[in-house]
Amino acid sequence: MATFIVSYDLRAPGRDYTSLFTAIKSYNRWAHPLESVWAIVTDKSAVDVRDHLWSYMDANDGLLVVGSSHVGAWMGLGQRLSDWLKENL
Repeated sequence: MATFIVSYDLRAPGRDYTSLFTAIKSYNRWAHPLESVWAIVTDKSAVDVRDHLWSYMDANDGLLVVGSSHVGAWMGLGQRLSDWLKENL
């Protein structure tokens, strides 16, 4: 299993991205620490995750999928999310 940080810019005004968020939540474990940032745990590769999520996005959107180095620091995310990140990053 690998942990990936997924970040995006959704640039289509008025577009409903519910299907994208559902796709992200379909991974084994996930967290949504910031408005445009998720962390997911999966046995898929970064390319697989990118291709899967991109299929729910528009051509003018932006998507970044980066593998976690298992080292991180954060502030202001609350205890529950901090615990998730400690366990999964």
